[in-house]
Amino acid sequence: MALKRSESKISVASNKGSAEDRWAKIEARIEKTDEAFRAQFLENLEMSWIYHDSALEGTVYTFQELKTAIDPNVTVVPDSSLQPICEEIRRHREAIAYVKDYASKKRQVINLDCLKKIYLILHPEEGDIKTVKYRKDIPQHRLYFHEYCPPDKIHTKVKAVFDWLADPETRRARSAVRVAARAHYDLVRAFPFQTDSGKVGRLFMNMLLLRAGYPPSIIHHTERQKYYEALKGSAATMNGIVQESIDNALTSSEKMLDEYETRTRAFIS
Repeated sequence: MALKRSESKISVASNKGSAEDRWAKIEARIEKTDEAFRAQFLENLEMSWIYHDSALEGTVYTFQELKTAIDPNVTVVPDSSLQPICEEIRRHREAIAYVKDYASKKRQVINLDCLKKIYLILHPEEGDIKTVKYRKDIPQHRLYFHEYCPPDKIHTKVKAVFDWLADPETRRARSAVRVAARAHYDLVRAFPFQTDSGKVGRLFMNMLLLRAGYPPSIIHHTERQKYYEALKGSAATMNGIVQESIDNALTSSEKMLDEYETRTRAFIS
């Protein structure tokens, strides 16, 4: 029975076209919407991205915390107790903006400096790209239960990821989703930084996906246990989670646009 459901999903996806084609069509449709819809679409995307990505790490923001943090009119947070939370959310949003902007610059190489830059946006107190350090010990992490790479092996493990990404054979033999999911899987298992290595790894994965013409992979917080199990298990399982999250993003975006276009047609007629 499970096999039939899987086959049905593949059939539906095939009928709709490839993920890249679907995302390109979505972007073209968004261009034809009014400014208010585009602003709302972007806000929904960013709030969802920050909410679910943080919830995977055990940090659950309220709607009000997210709205306050991303509101361009709120320069001074009215409740001082919210200031640290708003700073976290704003840094996360800044990292997303960097990922999207860098991915759009097709001639710029995605390399190790990109990974470090993402980390430094989240943790500006850690210095700069030349001085930022990998972790020096084995953290007692309450969420990630896979085996950690020993500190003295991190450099080698991370370098191997970027050597693999730079190898032309990698791009020839594998889909962009598989490449991005595997890079994320290997980086998070290496866990290069003392904190937020998972968040950094997922942001980096989305830089690769956006560069390849895909929407971001926003893994839903309800998939949290499955996500951690995949990190302890195989890269193939992680690939399935990433692919599913992309499919969900496409379907959700198409639904929002369908509703908008239906309302617009009804108003005009």
